[in-house]
Amino acid sequence: MRVFTRVLFFIVLLGGCTNSQHQTDSGVDPEPADTLTTHLKPFRAHLPTIGLLMYNGVLQSEVVAASDVFAKPTEDGRQLFNVVTVAENGKPITTEQGLRLVPDYTFDGCPKLEVLFVPSAYDMYSQVHNEKIVDFIRAKNAETKYTVSNCGGAQLIGASGIADGHKIVTWIGGGDQLQKDYPALQVQDDSLVSFIRDGKFLSSNGNLASYISALELLETMTSPEHRKFVESYLYLDRLQNWK
Repeated sequence: MRVFTRVLFFIVLLGGCTNSQHQTDSGVDPEPADTLTTHLKPFRAHLPTIGLLMYNGVLQSEVVAASDVFAKPTEDGRQLFNVVTVAENGKPITTEQGLRLVPDYTFDGCPKLEVLFVPSAYDMYSQVHNEKIVDFIRAKNAETKYTVSNCGGAQLIGASGIADGHKIVTWIGGGDQLQKDYPALQVQDDSLVSFIRDGKFLSSNGNLASYISALELLETMTSPEHRKFVESYLYLDRLQNWK
């Protein structure tokens, strides 16, 4: 619980950075203003960038999971990725659970992404009918190497049409409606499938299962050894053995 709380606190701090505060040069860290800011990771232009889509009502665990996994350094302390949050505008968004997060970038100012994570909300109606969000996903998918949806984020993938003909999974109990709404998707049985990958598209049931999609992709982009290190960093063995 202490680890998860620290992660949430890190995300709030990360979201509070403006574009101008990110380091965009070859990788020289700015002088830290205090001991706390030494833990904040600068934007390094030569590193792959992981984009975390946000909007009002988002499930914060699905934003935190990807950041939690991809923001971890290597065992010898090297930064491997830029992890940034992106929203329609620069206003703070409020998560389903009430946490207020300030995005790093707007849709218009978003840098090139290697990966886009598409999270969910308990009510996806507003997001699916928001053409700016759907268009952003469609445009970014043209440049990403991987596009990931968690939980009801699969509905945004369906609305964008980017994964037509590909396998996808959504929240437990949501598969039938997803298949009905987007018949071109190959919706998997969410009662049996927690995570699936089909080409560049990855998807999961969401909530804490979002760690599965993040860790699976992390291993693909780095190594099994780094995944094991991150899992140990997160104390996942404690959760697995918890009674």
